Amino acid sequence: MDAQTCILTRRSVRQFTDQPVPHDLLEKVVSLAAYAPSWKNTQISRYLAIEDPAVRETIASEYCLAGANNPAIIRSAPLLVAQTFVKNRCGYERDGSFTTDREDGWQYYDCGIAAQTFCLAAHDLGLATVIMGVFDRKRLQEYLQVPEEQELMALIAVGYPAQVGAAPKRKDVDVLLSWK
Repeated sequence: MDAQTCILTRRSVRQFTDQPVPHDLLEKVVSLAAYAPSWKNTQISRYLAIEDPAVRETIASEYCLAGANNPAIIRSAPLLVAQTFVKNRCGYERDGSFTTDREDGWQYYDCGIAAQTFCLAAHDLGLATVIMGVFDRKRLQEYLQVPEEQELMALIAVGYPAQVGAAPKRKDVDVLLSWK
């Protein structure tokens, strides 16, 4: 699939079939996501694949915040990927000082790029995804035993789509783009 088609047809899918995601297919997705640009090529994103239905159920029932649709999504997906990042690498100079006034905030930007690259790669390979951020990060990070030098960034539900909706309306270019 060409890049434009991939971008135009990728959707955030919230209902999946129960077909398992083959390990080699997820490994291919991660190998492609590794090509996402990052601050000084630090490549800070890491991925924890969660297949165990009992662990996914615990996450859905105990770590999702009230009012979010995340529990239903997590229960529907055959695979949940926790995206983490290596702390204290993005936004820094070699001497440990910050390069910009964003300080260590750049790590979130890099994680966003990596997550979208992950989702586009998954879509290109026939998988569906949705990125989720509404959960009790600190408690879930502890439950998942994320290493101390890493921080939990996002959850990504992965699987084969049960249904794919139409693209929501997008803002026109004249709203999104200005010139000086």
